[in-house]
Amino acid sequence: MMAQNNIWDQSTRLGGLRRFAVAITVLNILGHAYLGFEQSYAQPLVGLAAAYGMEILLELVDAWSSGRRPRFIGGFGKLVDFLLSAHITGLAVAMLLYANDRLWPIAFAAAVAIGSKSIFRVSSEKGSRHFFNPSNFGISITLLLFPWIGIAPPYHFSENLPSLGRWILPAVIVFSGTFLNARFTKRLPLIATWLAGFALQAFVRSSFFGTPVVAALLPMTGVAFILYTFYMITDPATTPGPWKSQVAFGAAVGSAYGVLMVSHMVFGLFFSLLIVTACRGLGLYLMAAQRARAPVPASALTPEMVRDSAGLPANPAFQRADR
Repeated sequence: MMAQNNIWDQSTRLGGLRRFAVAITVLNILGHAYLGFEQSYAQPLVGLAAAYGMEILLELVDAWSSGRRPRFIGGFGKLVDFLLSAHITGLAVAMLLYANDRLWPIAFAAAVAIGSKSIFRVSSEKGSRHFFNPSNFGISITLLLFPWIGIAPPYHFSENLPSLGRWILPAVIVFSGTFLNARFTKRLPLIATWLAGFALQAFVRSSFFGTPVVAALLPMTGVAFILYTFYMITDPATTPGPWKSQVAFGAAVGSAYGVLMVSHMVFGLFFSLLIVTACRGLGLYLMAAQRARAPVPASALTPEMVRDSAGLPANPAFQRADR
């Protein structure tokens, strides 16, 4: 997960990434050792290797083309911080996809997820930013291309827990996710609107299409839904920062999910987020094109803009501000 300009400064971004990385690492270790994750032990390792490798490769290519030093050079701490996002993506892909005993689909999904950050980018005030949620993009593309791959069964997040534990685990995720999103991502309005939108679409489907309202609301009780709500849809790099825009984004994902369910489409959580982020990306492209056509007053010219117009190498500090 990445930083949104004017919301996360660099220190807050790193603080959030470190805590998200620790949280998903602990969940994966507990999941494979005790909770009941059904994937093999090799799959998260393959997911991490593919994500790390793709992140480093793309950074080397970008650094070479820009004439700058790779950002992971400068000590072990630099390397760890650089790979935090890839670490989260690799574990998320391996945790949420189920490809039987095959390893290559996990590597494919992780590589596609990281690659999407370099391919689908739009210009911004500080360089350029990606707009697809990497983990969600990698998972969605894999599900679309390989129909025999599915999502990990929801029960495996708490399969081996006693009855009380099945209440405690979701509560821990909710409280920790609320803290992380309140303290670091500032995405609580998005979460609240998404939850309200999901509940609303359940009642609409029940009223107009005869879907039992309990069945439509049932996904909200699962650990997978809670993880999606607090750790995926809140990605600060690929969601808007202003609270009104967050409300619109959360409502759009809830509406898209309802339409997919009415259309009898599976994997609605992932595809609804993919659709909304794609639409938002298109809007950002159009806004960037409009800005590019608008004349810039001489008083508003920055050193970076002058350097770009002269064809000089760009300042590395203003390149890939979110990577």
